[in-house]
Amino acid sequence: MSDIPEGFAPHFRKSPLTDPWEPLYSKETDKAVIIGFRAGPAHTNSRGFVHGGLLSALADNAMGLSCAKHHEDIRGLVTVTLTVDFLGSAELGQWIEVETGFVKPGRSLDFAQCFVTADGKPCARANGTFKVSAKGPGGGKTAQ
Repeated sequence: MSDIPEGFAPHFRKSPLTDPWEPLYSKETDKAVIIGFRAGPAHTNSRGFVHGGLLSALADNAMGLSCAKHHEDIRGLVTVTLTVDFLGSAELGQWIEVETGFVKPGRSLDFAQCFVTADGKPCARANGTFKVSAKGPGGGKTAQ
């Protein structure tokens, strides 16, 4: 793990979708969850670039987790829209970071934007809208 930037630890939010892409890392700030990984063969397409679908999925994950940090009492968030603009490529061996820089929380909808960088250079920008699911009368968080 010596090539992993300081402050990153194994990502706390595991899922069957992301299991093949491990190891994934994350770092939390008071307003965001930043996801990072060292690009390996499991992350690339047939041309050797990090696959855009992977970058899209991780942008969705980072923005949703970052939106959740702006709420105290919700059941969960569900993606309503996700747009991704690819600004460049990410290649094998590069450190990829997905950082949400903007969140506008609301009662029923949250809006977020993140940038994906490869060794510090922008390779994608994503915007997302997330439906906020309030806690029901039974309370407690449930998976969405």
